[in-house]
Amino acid sequence: MPRYVAFLRGMNLGGRRITNDQLVRCFEQMDLSPASAFLASGNVLFDSSARSRPKLEATIAKGLKAQLKYEVPTFIRSAAEVAAITDRQPFTPEVVAQTAGKLQVALLSAEPSAGARKKALAHASASDHLAIVGRELYWLPKAGMSDSELPVDQLAKHLGAMTIRTHRTITRLAAKMDA
Repeated sequence: MPRYVAFLRGMNLGGRRITNDQLVRCFEQMDLSPASAFLASGNVLFDSSARSRPKLEATIAKGLKAQLKYEVPTFIRSAAEVAAITDRQPFTPEVVAQTAGKLQVALLSAEPSAGARKKALAHASASDHLAIVGRELYWLPKAGMSDSELPVDQLAKHLGAMTIRTHRTITRLAAKMDA
């Protein structure tokens, strides 16, 4: 059965708190098992025979809303897609050497149109390098994310809903999927 990761946005923010065990139970109640949560930031590995990624995302978002009583934007990637994200190096070694920031990956719902890509990439600067490959926006800030002046809200207006993880977190998830 195919293995997937659900990247969930907005988990354990503000007054919302859910343990990994509770999150796994939510997936098990949707017959998406075996499920396991990774870190406390809304990353859930699970198996499913579903063939339609958009339908699977909608099913999970609806199931989580019913169980948790709030909206949970959901972004699904297959094991192969997670491995491809891990292998991708969108910036040259010279660009990477000039920054102290960590490579960030924004997972998008859909591949952006050419116009949306152009508008989003127009926000790139010497301090915030951007690249889009498929349904992922890669962001290499010069320093920490909180020090960046990148207008993430504007990116979302161009690209749609997204959730962000470090490249390292996705690499660790890929290793867990191989295990």
